[in-house]
Amino acid sequence: MSTPAQTNASLAVVANRAVSVAQMFFDRVAQTPDREAFRYPTGDRWVSRTWQETAQQVTRLAAGLVALGVTAQQRVAIASETRYEWILADLAIMCAGAATTTVYPSAVSGNVVFIVADSGSRVVFAEDDDQIVKVREQRSALPSVRAVVTFDGTPDGGNDPWVISLDRLAELGAAYLAEHPNAVEERITAIHPDHLATLIYTSGTTGQPKGVRLRHSSWTYEGAAVASLGVLHVEDLQYLWLPLAHAFGKVLLTTQLQVGFATAVDGRIDRIVPNLAVVRPTFMGAAPRIFEKVYGRIVATAQAASWPRARVFDWACEVALEVSRLIRQGKPVPWRLAVRHKLADKLVLAKVRDQFGGRLRFFVSGAAALSEQIAEWFHAAGIPIFECYGLTETSAATVVNRPGRVKLGTVGLPLPGTQLTIAKDGEILIRGPGVMDGYHHLDQDAGQSLTGDGWLATGDIGEIDADGFLRITDRKKNLFKTSGGKYVAPSHIEDRFTAMCPLASRMVVHGDQRNYCVALIALDPDGVADWAPHHNMAGMSYTQVVTSQAMHNTVKGYVRKLNTQLNRWETIKKFIILDHDLTVDSGELTPSLKVRRPVVEANHREALDALYTE
Repeated sequence: MSTPAQTNASLAVVANRAVSVAQMFFDRVAQTPDREAFRYPTGDRWVSRTWQETAQQVTRLAAGLVALGVTAQQRVAIASETRYEWILADLAIMCAGAATTTVYPSAVSGNVVFIVADSGSRVVFAEDDDQIVKVREQRSALPSVRAVVTFDGTPDGGNDPWVISLDRLAELGAAYLAEHPNAVEERITAIHPDHLATLIYTSGTTGQPKGVRLRHSSWTYEGAAVASLGVLHVEDLQYLWLPLAHAFGKVLLTTQLQVGFATAVDGRIDRIVPNLAVVRPTFMGAAPRIFEKVYGRIVATAQAASWPRARVFDWACEVALEVSRLIRQGKPVPWRLAVRHKLADKLVLAKVRDQFGGRLRFFVSGAAALSEQIAEWFHAAGIPIFECYGLTETSAATVVNRPGRVKLGTVGLPLPGTQLTIAKDGEILIRGPGVMDGYHHLDQDAGQSLTGDGWLATGDIGEIDADGFLRITDRKKNLFKTSGGKYVAPSHIEDRFTAMCPLASRMVVHGDQRNYCVALIALDPDGVADWAPHHNMAGMSYTQVVTSQAMHNTVKGYVRKLNTQLNRWETIKKFIILDHDLTVDSGELTPSLKVRRPVVEANHREALDALYTE
């Protein structure tokens, strides 16, 4: 538990934070100029950049934006996967005194044009030709865009190009600095804490995206508040793959500026596990779906092994879980159990940790609810997952579990300087420096979320326990009532299922105003590929395997197990296994991997209705 002195020290750090993100960056450069700042892949090797080298690149790019006519608080968009150049662009934008508009690279052309136009972005950083074409096709609808800067795409030719390369932007900046050597410094000095730093358009599970206005003071608060917890150190190495168009990824970058640790950057999801073994980071942030997939893959591999090896794996996990529970309860571990645990660690658990590089101190989970069962398993394996909670509207992190103050099944305690309360209807309300200014061009919507005294209505239902830990029940709009009058929190059911069934990718529970609950179940392609050969289906397609009677029977067994843990009115009476996994491209998931329930239910309306008529 934190002492009053520690709490006061944390509040002091938060109060004495930098004026702007740009100042944070150059303060970091001044403090540790020769330490590694970033590492990124080029072909088969990783290239490293110090803080000083990064600052030189950022300064030229910032000056380049000034040369293009970008002024204070004007927006500049970034449409790209997570990569080193994304970070350079973001820092350059803020060092030019402008504000970053984030755009998911998976967004369709119509959404990209809406975001760029609604934000009034003057320049767009576009990763490649695929991103360039999204804005070029509707250039006439984007009169505010003066230039497009591409990382890997094809620049325009001629004397007056609209699309230029990142190198060309740096050249423009170098020329501008030759005539105005203090240009970037002057822009940074002019930044006020309340100036707009970032415009993040929430992907949302319904409706048109809304631009969340986040100030420099919001990000500097987040960086200082997280750093004040004492969890991260300058010697740490972060592995960053999270989408930087999402607030979770952005807050990790801001924390890096405050603390000074290095970050290895690669946004390719399929490279996460291979890269971890090479980079050997000490911590990583991820959405729960990543942990579910890793857990499912490890368990499925163990179950498919020979009987003796599978039995050793199960025994080691049982021993580790017993030890983990004692440690979390603050109880001593009996010496006989400690001996068994040492053997279990040598035979199984150390090998699990080696898959992640062998140096991981912890994971951070955010963006959605993490299954308590999965959190417990990772803690037992020696890699704790610190679950946190926040929204885009609160600059991401608001409530955080941390070493020595962890309760599985909760999202932790508020950051220093942030307040929580629960409304009469159970909705979580948040007040603090991280809370947004409002929604861009949508004052009416902001008024519905922000009270006059600064409280943000989150839309989430939760409870605060006697020790101050917050537990999330569900999204307010997700709660439904059966025809029998019983309330059901679907996320609670869905998280349990994906934790217990290694084949599961997603479950979507349905039952609003119905007399019982049913579910749509999507299976993980990797898990299905591993399962098929052991059930005489090697070489069969994903659709053939998931629609087979053998798969139905297997999943039915897990549904029955799930039902034993639920209230009678929550139990799943019938289910459908979908012939595809839910994806961002299909529109059934948001770019941050949250389920768009209305889309999924609309796509399968006839099948759902049939489950109530059979």
